[in-house]
Amino acid sequence: MNPGGGQRVFVHHVLLPMLLLTVALLGGLRVAAGSGAFLFVAPPLVTLVLAALLMSLFVRGGLVRPGSWVRSDQPLSTNVSHILTLLALFAASAQAFNSVLPEQGLLHWLFCFFFLWTLWNNQFSAFDPARLLRSLAVLFGTAFALKHMLLAGLRPADGGWMSRVAGALLQGVSLGSLEAPGFAPATGYLSFFTVALYVGGLMLVPAAPGDGEALDAPRMRLPG
Repeated sequence: MNPGGGQRVFVHHVLLPMLLLTVALLGGLRVAAGSGAFLFVAPPLVTLVLAALLMSLFVRGGLVRPGSWVRSDQPLSTNVSHILTLLALFAASAQAFNSVLPEQGLLHWLFCFFFLWTLWNNQFSAFDPARLLRSLAVLFGTAFALKHMLLAGLRPADGGWMSRVAGALLQGVSLGSLEAPGFAPATGYLSFFTVALYVGGLMLVPAAPGDGEALDAPRMRLPG
């Protein structure tokens, strides 16, 4: 029996889906300021569009090869497991965007335009999996820093007179973004954990899981 094959099965069928489902849960989780209550923000429709573009980019960049995930020569249980993993990847992608998008206002749509423009242009660029992962890490890291570090610091209730002055100056530009319901600082930590888990999960996504597992099976059947 090949120990490496058992590890791949565990990663592909257990660890990776658990990471993606955790991201799908945490991506919409917020902590209310004051009460500390947990709130769940449903992903807006635009995040589904962004997730679809990102899935297309995964295919073009070679991170996922659909023909190797679902094949006629694989057991039905394996194909079903792979399909569910791809659905979990789509849900995690949508929730990763949800985690770093402002909840409302003009800045929400500016962030959406930034993501849409970047992902659409990347559809026509040459990517390999390593370069694609680096690009996504920078993309989500930049959005996280803008939302949970820059914008959170400009809320008048969160700081001193300089924050109040900056918030007043930007209020007209943001068209309501700074008036969105305030969340506790713990929300930023949840978002950081979500983005880190998402990028880490992408590193575990096999381009062709069926090929690796199919190669292990004949080895176990070979005599001595």
